[in-house]
Amino acid sequence: MRLMDVLALEIAGVAASQLHFQASLLDAEPIHTVLLHFCSALAFLLFPQLELYGSWRGRSLPDLFLRLAASWALVLMIGLFFSFLIHHVGHVSRLWLFYWYAIGVALLMLYRSAVYFVLRYLRTKGMNSKRVVLVGYGTTGQELHRRAHDLDWAGYDVVAVHAAAEDADKINDPAIVRIPDLQKIHEYVTANHIHEIWITLPLMESPKLQQLQYLLRNTLVDIRWAPDILGLQMLSNKMTNFLGFPVVDLNQPISSGLNGIVKDIFDKVFALVALILLIPLFVVLAVLIKHSSPGPVFFKQPRLGLNGKKFNVYKFRTMKIHEEHGKVTQATRNDPRITPIGAFLRRTSLDELPQFINVLLGDMSVVGPRPHALQHNELYKDLLEMYMLRHRVKPGITGWAQIHGHRGETDTVDKMAKRVQFDLHYIQNWSLWMDIRIIVWTAFKGWTGKNAY
Repeated sequence: MRLMDVLALEIAGVAASQLHFQASLLDAEPIHTVLLHFCSALAFLLFPQLELYGSWRGRSLPDLFLRLAASWALVLMIGLFFSFLIHHVGHVSRLWLFYWYAIGVALLMLYRSAVYFVLRYLRTKGMNSKRVVLVGYGTTGQELHRRAHDLDWAGYDVVAVHAAAEDADKINDPAIVRIPDLQKIHEYVTANHIHEIWITLPLMESPKLQQLQYLLRNTLVDIRWAPDILGLQMLSNKMTNFLGFPVVDLNQPISSGLNGIVKDIFDKVFALVALILLIPLFVVLAVLIKHSSPGPVFFKQPRLGLNGKKFNVYKFRTMKIHEEHGKVTQATRNDPRITPIGAFLRRTSLDELPQFINVLLGDMSVVGPRPHALQHNELYKDLLEMYMLRHRVKPGITGWAQIHGHRGETDTVDKMAKRVQFDLHYIQNWSLWMDIRIIVWTAFKGWTGKNAY
């Protein structure tokens, strides 16, 4: 494959020359020929270090292609630096370089795809598969087993399991061998041509892990450890490097870091455009609200934002001025406090539009979990285990829960639990495309609902 890669890159360079110069590469500036052979040789040396020739088993094709494209780009940048050092960078055609990169990536991906799908087909037919012993059958062990069974193209066949007594009855396949004792694992692996051992013991069984490490010290097969962290009810399980140690971030949302910057820019631009377009509507609604009852046009109330920081959320006032006496009473059907124009605003969610101001101020996002009253946070944080994790991201004007009908009054714990479930799904699976889908869905069907009053 390393030689195939070099051949593909050489062919790509010649093809780029024909495409750009309409001539042989030998007729172009000599630096192009030098750069072609230099980068091809560099790819031969660097691609193995960039893990392009590891096992494809169990890895997705897009991940492989992304690593391949990045590795080829790195080689080209080093090649450009080399041409700079020999004072010929000014003679390199940038368009030829672009064509070479694009054709090179296409060729590398094309023949890899052919090999990849041939191997997938063979594995679905039971060929080129690896026999696996699974140690531990908790949440993570069961999920790994399910995926190995469903993703038959990965070529993993779980043939034996060591499980705790309380998990043994969860093994439904009678063909799977039960290994009762840890001491028997090495013997079974040696006698049955096992290729890999997957350890999925929970963190609380660390003494057992140490014992297993000793028992498997002479076992010459691949051993993988997948810590049983699926049972931990947290937002994420991303592995990172911290002070030189591998650590797992348990509640770091996807929409943080660079993703958070992208989301923040999108929010600010969208909110600014929305507010400019909504100015005429704001004027009309302000007049109607002032006419309906005495009091201000806008209503503000404290809420918890990102990481529990307090801010004032803005809405159009929909109720007559009244005293709450230290508690927040949610609006109910036919609530006498709601004004006629307020009923329309609440039913259509137009009362939420001033929250675009909160987005511009940086307190909210366009999409995210809806902010609840402070009293509700105090009530539900002890009733629902994952409730406060909603505040690891900015609250939103609309959200995944709202477009699925979980909006309005939450007069029971079950209703709030359902809303929190959808909010956490959004946080754990966030993407910019998901935000755009939610906004479009809200525009067409998310403004009204049977629970909105």
